[in-house]
Amino acid sequence: MAENNTSAITEPASEHGGGFPPFERDTFASQLVWLAITFVALYLLMSRIALPRVGAIFETRRKQMDADLAEAGRLKGASEDALARHEKALADARNRAQLLANEARQKQAADADAARNDLDVKLSARIADAEKRIHGQRAAAMANVHGIAADAATAILEKLIGHASKPAEVKAAVADALKS
Repeated sequence: MAENNTSAITEPASEHGGGFPPFERDTFASQLVWLAITFVALYLLMSRIALPRVGAIFETRRKQMDADLAEAGRLKGASEDALARHEKALADARNRAQLLANEARQKQAADADAARNDLDVKLSARIADAEKRIHGQRAAAMANVHGIAADAATAILEKLIGHASKPAEVKAAVADALKS
């Protein structure tokens, strides 16, 4: 039985001629016909069903990308406009702040000038009052000096000449001496 098994295994190889079945001459023409039929069927199936679907998907994606690019351009323009408005508002705020600072500086300068003027007026009044007092005290002192000088001159003359001179004459002589 072992012989029968061995011959059964080797027999089919001898029936086909021992080569690769697609390359056998007897079936080569029918295989080319079936290749052509299968190729045409697959081509028609792909061109009628699969490729239009793939093309529609590509077209949808292209339209979506164009729409997204247009939206991105619109948003970029809007952001540039917003940036320009923001920069303008910032510049306006800086200008207003500068104006407010200048106004505050001018107001403070005016207040300082007014306070200085008030102080000048008060100081001028105090100086004038002090000068009046000084002038009054000087006049009183000078009157006292005239009296003291007249008394001293009277005492000196009395010691020098031995008798008292007239007080009116001594006062007139002292006044003439002090004037020059």
